[in-house]
Formats: sequence, structure tokens, C-alpha cells
Amino acid sequence: MKLLPKVMVAPNGARRGRKDHPNIPITDDQLIETAQACFEAGADGLHAHVRDDDGLHLLDAGRYRALLDRLSEDVPGMFLQVTSEAGGRYEAAVQQQVVRDLRPENVSVALREMVRQDGDWGAACAFYDWAAGEGVTIQHILYSLGELDRFIEACSSGGIPGDHHLIQLVLGTYDGTEISRPEMVADYVARMGASDQTYDWMMCAFGPEETVCLAEVARLGGKVRVGFENSLWNADGSVAQDNAERVREVRGTIAAVAG
Repeated sequence: MKLLPKVMVAPNGARRGRKDHPNIPITDDQLIETAQACFEAGADGLHAHVRDDDGLHLLDAGRYRALLDRLSEDVPGMFLQVTSEAGGRYEAAVQQQVVRDLRPENVSVALREMVRQDGDWGAACAFYDWAAGEGVTIQHILYSLGELDRFIEACSSGGIPGDHHLIQLVLGTYDGTEISRPEMVADYVARMGASDQTYDWMMCAFGPEETVCLAEVARLGGKVRVGFENSLWNADGSVAQDNAERVREVRGTIAAVAG
């Protein structure tokens, strides 16, 4: 059974650039350097985005394969995951085709992007079935309690195959309209516990509350995703120097909480 890493770093994401922070990795070389530093700081997984020549979010099987090959050599033993995120640029059919062309070992897939309207379920179910058959491990991204409910229902009905799932829960919103708060974590845990599925679950949070939220995740038995995709800030409100600094703080905090 595939398991998620304890600490996954998401160092760049689809949106932030070097105007937001000078140490956000944009090029493949920068991403590899960041992965190495974060691995040394205690991250055992990497959630990777690639960018085009203008620094924009890119889904490209060839670029991903070249990056994964280099990462496998330069950071051996690190859990490597690519994203299928739309990033405001791609439709579900393109996202699915890139994954089919790449056949990655690990990929994150957002339910809300695969099923944007009810008529999308057929293609989405075919994609999920294909991934299961090809050994492509999906970590399902769920942005709210409502999406978690929708996911549980789809799994129970057989629309998404399997009875054990890797999931990424998102606490709060990127634009800050919903603040990430640690007391929200328990609601997700209760909802998962009431379902007929089992989960290896991870959570990310946004803004200055990232560290305290991830500490609560660890206390309740979850795994964590940290990095500049979600937050630039340390627990004391200071802007982190780089992704490795965020990994070190969160790794130390969750070790103290989880024991």
C-alpha cells in the first residue's frame, strides 16, 4: 500500500513568482536545488510544479519527465509528486491527457477540476479507473468539507475505485477569504472517521497560521504539506528566508507535538 510522506514540501505552486519572494524556485535548476535543501531540512516528499519560459504554470509531460529523472538522481529516496493543477490555464481533458502521457508514479488531482459539472463524471471515472489500472497513485485534493463529502460519496458508489485513498485536505483559501484555523481540522477528521473508507491524509494551510495549523494536523494523526505554494511566513510572523526554513520549523513543531 502506497503511503504519503510525513512532510511534503510544495515550494512554488502555480501562482507565486520571484516578485512575491526572491527564493521561489521557477526554473528546473532552482527547483532541484530547493528540493535538495528541503530534503536536508527534513522534507521527505516534494510536490512539484514546472513553469514555462515566462514563469507561468505549465502542464507538459516531457518537461515533467525530464525533471523527475533529474530529481531521482539528485534527491534519491525522496517521494516525488507532480501536479495536474489547472492553474486557470487548462481544462480537465488536457489535465488528464498529460497524466496519461506521463504515467507518473505519484500525482495530485483535484476533484473539483475533474468534475466541474455533473456531465464530467463519465470522463473523470474513466480517468480514475485508468490511473488505478496503470499504478498511477493519485492524491486527491479536496478544498472544503463539502468536497470531502462529495469525494466520500463518489468512493462509496464506486465512481472512484478503491477503499483506501491518499488525500490532500486544504484548510482555508489561497486568497485569504477563509482564514486557516487549527480548530477546523477536527471537523475533517470526524467526517473521515464516519465514512466507510480509510485514508492516508495530509493537510496544508495558508498564511501566518500555517505552522500552528499543521501542528494540530500532526496531533490528530495527519501528515503535512508545507512551503511557499501555501505560505511564506514563519510562526512568529516573519517572512521565511526560503522553503527549507519553513520545513525546519514545521518539522520541529510536529515532532514536538506528535512525539
